[in-house]
Amino acid sequence: MSDTPERSGPQAPQEPTLDEQIAAYQREYRDLDPQVEKVVSALGRLNRRMNVAYGRQLADLGISNAEWEVLKTLVLAGAPYRLGPGELAKRLGLTPAAMTHRIDRMAGEGLVTRDRDENNRVRVIVELTDEGRSKWLEAMRMATGFEEDLLQDLTADERGVLGEVLIRLLRRVELTQPDAGGRLTDLD
Repeated sequence: MSDTPERSGPQAPQEPTLDEQIAAYQREYRDLDPQVEKVVSALGRLNRRMNVAYGRQLADLGISNAEWEVLKTLVLAGAPYRLGPGELAKRLGLTPAAMTHRIDRMAGEGLVTRDRDENNRVRVIVELTDEGRSKWLEAMRMATGFEEDLLQDLTADERGVLGEVLIRLLRRVELTQPDAGGRLTDLD
């Protein structure tokens, strides 16, 4: 008889803890600042896990992350939630062909409409439908619950400080890597 617990199938290898990861990095690269690495690695892991959680929520709503990006961009444009396909493509960092494919799919799902501009028949306008806005609102409700749960152990003051610190980091990246986000300035 073995003392080893039985496994019910293959299991993914366990990700090392941050401390284990940093120790391994320091072993291989002695000039590493462990404080900097802890912050950067924690942010990376948090971002990855948040993206997985958001992706699951969107899947529960029957929309993809790509569709969410279009819905969000139309909402950010403001009422009446309309943009041309070229402007959408620019804001999302997509080629016109990729944007057309995405719009086709979303129009087929009833999330957006695509019609000729009444003032310029050559121009096409993509507009958020009631169904698209409903999906966007439900995704926001789900995300808000997840985010409140995520930050529940922080006081209001800690949330404020964390927000300001993260904005400072974001600004530094935007200044030193202006092309890294692609869409950051387009959405302001």
